[in-house]
Amino acid sequence: MLRILSRPQRACGGPTRRELLQAGGAGLLGVTLADVWAAEAAAAVGRQRAKSVIFLYLFGGPSQLDTFDMKPEAPTGIRGPFRPIASRTPGLRICEHLPRLAQLSDRFCVVRTMTHRHNDHNACHYIQTGHPWPRVAANGQDVGATDKDWPAMGSVIEYLDRRSGPPRDFPSYTYLPNRLGHIQGYDRTGQYGGWLGRAYNALATDIRKRRPGDNPYFRDCTDDELDFRIKGLDAAITLDRLDGRRGLLEQFETGRRQLDRGKATDAYDAMRRRALALVTSEKVRTALDIRRESGRLRDRYGRHLFGQSVLMGRRLIEAGARFVTVLWDAPDGYSWDSHVHSRDLEKHLLPGLDQALSALLEDLQARGLLDETLVVCLGEIGRTPQGTAQWGRGHWSFCFPAVLAGAGIRGGIAYGRSDKDAGYPVDRPVSPEDLAATVFTALGIDPHSTMSDRQGRPVPLVDGGRPLHELFA
Repeated sequence: MLRILSRPQRACGGPTRRELLQAGGAGLLGVTLADVWAAEAAAAVGRQRAKSVIFLYLFGGPSQLDTFDMKPEAPTGIRGPFRPIASRTPGLRICEHLPRLAQLSDRFCVVRTMTHRHNDHNACHYIQTGHPWPRVAANGQDVGATDKDWPAMGSVIEYLDRRSGPPRDFPSYTYLPNRLGHIQGYDRTGQYGGWLGRAYNALATDIRKRRPGDNPYFRDCTDDELDFRIKGLDAAITLDRLDGRRGLLEQFETGRRQLDRGKATDAYDAMRRRALALVTSEKVRTALDIRRESGRLRDRYGRHLFGQSVLMGRRLIEAGARFVTVLWDAPDGYSWDSHVHSRDLEKHLLPGLDQALSALLEDLQARGLLDETLVVCLGEIGRTPQGTAQWGRGHWSFCFPAVLAGAGIRGGIAYGRSDKDAGYPVDRPVSPEDLAATVFTALGIDPHSTMSDRQGRPVPLVDGGRPLHELFA
């Protein structure tokens, strides 16, 4: 849901410490820090490969051995129950339950060597921000998101977009179909504005399961369930109702200022203006109406929650969003977190991914959007090479795959090589910092430029990551 509560946040930034000092001096000559950001954005356009990003996040951790890094020569307890099939990429063996993607592998790159040491689901912070989680969960238990977390990549894009050009008529950062963990009753880390402030949270939809034990990712959903429209953004808003909402916002603002008298209110004012703009935006309401898509195309993506959310992600990119996260969450407590193989992988998970991702790539290509949209698909971890007694796999963050496509990514390549058991990278390891640096670079943003943290200290967007320039044509 869209929330309008926030707190004042002092947040300003610049490309480097030196340029921050230069910007401060330039202000004496009539050039503000906002002008510096705008100039940098204008200069970056020539290097920009992507206008937008669709980030497909498979929470729980798909197995590398059951998707894009199969090892058919490995012992039975490692290679698993699925057979590899040929793809259009030389040397890339893909699971038999991903046949559509196998036929489209010339349009995407598989990175086989994602790796980090945060071997738990709280790596959701690491994957979405490019920064390690700043806290430690006792015994692997999840701890809710806080304003001390690093901002999500999408929140950084929202922050920079608001400071480098004219006001936008559509939020830069959106999140579908629900906040990470909310379908389970958690509020997981890495998806928010963090210390940047709530004003830079994503515009998030809120679609839930019908009953305990229900998994809308595993079944067709009705149109009544697939109401992506933000609560309050209904189609018919009379002037009286609009005035009432404006009046409520003003009353809320007055009370807030009384509580925070003497503090800066710029961030809150910006959030208030954004909320009112969304309430009155026909563009937002139209973009969030999945019923405007043809039945045939909706069938192509899949009528399950992930397929329809991926289709909605494409709609939001067309409407003007810059960073859309589409989530495959775990309403049943497991999904991609497959400690035990029932038949979910072969019946729902792999076919659902195969259907939705292949449809997205073909749809973007047909609409002329693939060249300007970076598509990223991965989980926060992989799975253990050795299967469990119940034939499943445990957590394994030391080697797992990612799929990248669009925005000049070279299709038909496999980047990096794992060992004989797909347990560790043999060459070209890729960290979450590297992935974040690659995403920012594709958008024309220097990943090593800085912004100010809560204490006003300049911090880099990415700390030490290396953009994977070799992935691009």
